[in-house]
Amino acid sequence: MTADPAATPADTTLTDLTTRLTESRNRPAYGHDALITCDRLVRIFSADGIEVQALQGLDLLVREGELMALVGASGSGKSTLMNILAGLDTPTAGGAHVAGRDLLTMTAKDRLAYRREVVGFVWQQTSRNLLPYLTAAQNVALPLQLSGTRVRRRARAERALELLDLLQVADCRDRHPHEMSGGQQQRTAIAVALANSPAVLLADEPTGELDSHTAAQIFDAFRTANETLGTTIVIVTHDQAVAGEVRRTVAIRDGRTSTEVLRRSQVDATTGHETVVAREYAMLDRAGRLQLPAEYTRALNMRDRVALELEPDHIGVWPDDSDERRPD
Repeated sequence: MTADPAATPADTTLTDLTTRLTESRNRPAYGHDALITCDRLVRIFSADGIEVQALQGLDLLVREGELMALVGASGSGKSTLMNILAGLDTPTAGGAHVAGRDLLTMTAKDRLAYRREVVGFVWQQTSRNLLPYLTAAQNVALPLQLSGTRVRRRARAERALELLDLLQVADCRDRHPHEMSGGQQQRTAIAVALANSPAVLLADEPTGELDSHTAAQIFDAFRTANETLGTTIVIVTHDQAVAGEVRRTVAIRDGRTSTEVLRRSQVDATTGHETVVAREYAMLDRAGRLQLPAEYTRALNMRDRVALELEPDHIGVWPDDSDERRPD
């Protein structure tokens, strides 16, 4: 068979490369339509000459208006990620953008403005969220006073009462924190975080010190803020009951996003009842890497390397069965 000189392997390769280059140039930038973009995010801590990589090239996209949860074991990197998004810590490498702000290049002044105007934060410890010598209404009005914008006292008071009423703690407006229950304190803390109408509300284990009944009330408050105000909310939690209430739960393991659970409503055609269907996905990062669940790899004795096969509608992952792995 005579080869066609017009279609040599070299020409084909050059054409493929040109096509791929054109496609890559025309492809929208990663996270172009997301409110929060983490692009191969790295955070390294050094202590006594020892380096610890808390985040190891983490990718994450959060769309505007989402209510989502981040979960992970202690040391997984979820709290480090939350501190970076809150402007309390600086990444070592990679990219992180929130509402158009570049978290790697911000100055100290920019970072202060970012924390006042772009993000609201709710801590697990209720005592960190509220000043003990101010009433609930005064605590909510304080961020407006510190924002640098000229908001009149009456407008600040009206905004405070509006948020306290929205979160069903209007009756606490004249109470000091020690005069409120833990749930009331935390709902007031959410109102404080929402005072300046932030683009993103971050919450670090907001139900960690509360009983299950009160925790459900706190989550209802987050849902109200999300649905009524349109605020994007990211909750770090180990509470599976809370994680199960959101449409999207992202798990972090070893400094990277590992799995994601998406939930959607489904109506039974026979009964007409609405149920929530959940499906778990492994996260595929921009380098093509994914984390296989440990229980899966242990069950099939997968380690070091695996075989891949491309099928018409999926990729097969197989244990290494080469002679090099077989015992003598």
